Amino acid sequence: MPPTTATSLKLPAELKAAIDEEAKKQGMSSHAYMVKTLSEASERARLQDHFTRDALAAEQDMLRRGGYDWEDVKLHLAARARGENPERPPLRPVAE
Repeated sequence: MPPTTATSLKLPAELKAAIDEEAKKQGMSSHAYMVKTLSEASERARLQDHFTRDALAAEQDMLRRGGYDWEDVKLHLAARARGENPERPPLRPVAE
């Protein structure tokens, strides 16, 4: 079992009652419910941060390398839909 650290939360009575009710519905203690909920929130924040970093890196890459013009992409996809094997559209500079 990983080491734990004790902490204290002062919760509004209404929130504590809602936590108790939801924990009971899920068949767990209020403590377990809060630990699970906080863990999930922390993981969501970590994933959101990772997604944001990846998106910003992709944007920088596109600004550096260029991007595809939508009209070129539509023509490319239409040709593929007809069974053709067209060359990939050219990358074009992207205005910032």
